Amino acid sequence: MSGHSKWATTKHKKAVIDAKRGKLFAKLIKNIEVAARTGGGDPAGNPTLYDAIQKAKKSSVPNDNIDRAVKRGSGLEAGAADYETIMYEGYGPNGVAMLIECLTDNRNRAAMEVRTALTRNNGTLADPGSVAYLFSRKGQVVVSTEGGVTEDALMEATLEAGAEEIEEAGDVFVITSEATDVVAVRTALQAADIDYDSAEATWVPSVKVELDVDGAKKMLRLIDALEDSDDVQNVFANMDASDEVLEAAQED
Repeated sequence: MSGHSKWATTKHKKAVIDAKRGKLFAKLIKNIEVAARTGGGDPAGNPTLYDAIQKAKKSSVPNDNIDRAVKRGSGLEAGAADYETIMYEGYGPNGVAMLIECLTDNRNRAAMEVRTALTRNNGTLADPGSVAYLFSRKGQVVVSTEGGVTEDALMEATLEAGAEEIEEAGDVFVITSEATDVVAVRTALQAADIDYDSAEATWVPSVKVELDVDGAKKMLRLIDALEDSDDVQNVFANMDASDEVLEAAQED
């Protein structure tokens, strides 16, 4: 049931750094707006919106910003943009496969920014379908280890709800399920009075590419360049590296 994913820890730490840069706030707000537009502005009847709000709150997005995003998305306040989701496929250094999820109101700008980031950082854009088959759509719920929760307690709470794997990754547990079970897993945690940081559908690689320090540095640089674009919402990569390699890669 249990494994170790240093990359999950790295992504978690990167999210904290991105939050300090203010980039993450804008992306979380965009998620809320789109969720409210798609499924309505009541979190009780819209699980996607509920989870988008939860993630934003855990990342310290001010409540006023969250409320305004819900109102814009549900049409109660003007100023909502017409966002569309576009998934680009690409390769990074060492043949690392990448899915680049954009949420944009300008398709041409998004395509240009993704292509530019890839080209400048030893990556290439790939044809649709050439990378996607290496990833599976999964649900992931992130729980902090700080509250004293144990892997056994998480397993007991979520196994019947559809949890498939629980990984301890640094200061968080990552609970993986089928994408369709993510709300059930999150609800099971709530029923057990276990706090969680985020719950969402994501893309998990079925095959991973092991990287050395140089390869990891190049990949992290490429991911940073992509995530620097306001249009890029998420980057999924099938990179893997040891604890030592990732620590060395992040020293610069």
